[in-house]
Amino acid sequence: MTTTSGPAELTGDYVLDPAHTRIGFVARHAMVTKVRGAFLAFEGTAHLDGTDPSRSSGQVVIKTESIDTGVEQRDQHLRANDFLDAPTFPEITFRSTSVEARSDSEYRVTGDLTIKDTTRPVTIDFEYTGNAVDPYGNLRVGLEGSVTISRKEYGVTWNAALEGGGVLVGDKVVLEFDISAIKQK
Repeated sequence: MTTTSGPAELTGDYVLDPAHTRIGFVARHAMVTKVRGAFLAFEGTAHLDGTDPSRSSGQVVIKTESIDTGVEQRDQHLRANDFLDAPTFPEITFRSTSVEARSDSEYRVTGDLTIKDTTRPVTIDFEYTGNAVDPYGNLRVGLEGSVTISRKEYGVTWNAALEGGGVLVGDKVVLEFDISAIKQK
């Protein structure tokens, strides 16, 4: 962990740096492998309180049309009504409702995740990976976290049966967050 500032100095408002942040996902395919992808367009803000993390908050807005698995045909299907229905539901949102410090480097963030107009509470465990001042004088903080959701709970129910049993797309999806956030001056 890189650290140049103490907790009190970290207090402030932050913006996600999209060039150094990854919001990704992993889903089971054909019962035998995993498909990995990411959302390429998003924005997010956070307020960090270094002395009282429970007063911290954050939100992220993801553009559903920006989904990218590296296979254009699959990406088009994921953007369609069978999955995310990007034309009707152009955004996935997360808004925190509470932050709990589990240790000096582990935080539990609970909030409301909205996919396809369905909002459900989720809890994401984050690891604080450090902070540093970049060559441009910006204070950055790093966080990594993930959460497993059921896509069916968000109305993403399309599937196809496999000849030997099972289904083409698993219900569980792991959302991954590798965050670099810049403190606003």
